[in-house]
Formats: sequence, C-alpha cells, structure tokens
Amino acid sequence: MYEELEKIREKCLKCEKCPLSKNRHNVVFSDGIPNSKLMLIGEAPGYWEDMKGLPFVGRAGQLLDKIFLSVGLSREKDVYICNTIKCRPPENRNPLPDEKAACREFLDAQINILKPKIILICGNIALNSMLPNEKGITRARGKWFKGPYESKMMPIFHPSYLLRNDSREKGSPKWLMWQDIKEIKRAYDTLGE
Repeated sequence: MYEELEKIREKCLKCEKCPLSKNRHNVVFSDGIPNSKLMLIGEAPGYWEDMKGLPFVGRAGQLLDKIFLSVGLSREKDVYICNTIKCRPPENRNPLPDEKAACREFLDAQINILKPKIILICGNIALNSMLPNEKGITRARGKWFKGPYESKMMPIFHPSYLLRNDSREKGSPKWLMWQDIKEIKRAYDTLGE
C-alpha cells in the first residue's frame, strides 16, 4: 500500500496538467496515516497548505484536529487526509472543473489504493466532486451515502465554515458538527482492525 501511494505521490509532484502547477509552491498530496478505515477528502489547499505541502495546516486544520481529538481520533494515528485538488487555486478561489478533472486521477488512486471504509467529504467542493447530485453541504451533511468499495461516506462542514459561524447553540453549524463527529466515531468504532 505504501509503495503504491508513494508512486502516485511522485507522479503528482511532477504534474503539470493544469495551470495551477505553474504558481504552486508545493503539491499538497496528503497527511495523516494511510489506512483502510478513515479518509477525509477536503476541497483545495490554501495559503499555509501550499507553503508547507500538507493539507489542513492553517486555522481550519487546527480546528479539524481539535474536532477529531474531541472523540479520540487524530491524523497521526487514525485519519488519512487529502484534497480533491493538490495545488492551490489563486486567491483561494474555488477550483475550476478542468482543474478538478486534471487532479481526479490522483484522488481516485488514493481511494483505490486505501479502499477506506469511511470517507468524510469535507465542504461543498469535495461534496460536488464525490456526490455531484447532492445540492449543498447543509442538506447533505450528517447523512451516510454509499461510497466506492462498499464504503460509507458522510459529508461534513468544512472547518473554515465553522470558524466563520461561532455559535454553539443547538442547530448551529458547530453543534451539528459535534453531532456528526460523534456519529462518525460510532461508525469508526464498529470497524475491526
């Protein structure tokens, strides 16, 4: 598994299939632990991710780590993290369809190699890539969908959205995320080794 992922990562590091490759500082391939239990698919690298070459390392990533830790999960031991695209769009704009298409082979390879049992779809861009018939993260979040290789996929709010919506009142995005992460942990705990 590690050798296959490394081959795909090496290919991704050299990719020039779309214009995003010309302005990137780093390809942002993945972080966390390669495993067949839990994968999180985010949207696209931001400034800090582009600088460090790792997904979810800015403020949103710090919040994501806290969310995982609140139920006893961590990227170092339990979660493989990647994005729908591997290079930062300028000014953090949404990736264009041709950019997502150019990167799709790398995302598909990550899924095909790991065959995760649970896939978290983080944010609207990832939702549109993985479940194109679903209209909006607010409606889709917290529900289980059938995924590749008999996996279960759950859309969740992107942590950057949660940073902009600070309320923890019942029904707020942060409160809903707490419900979702508890359900994800329940599903995770039912998986064997």
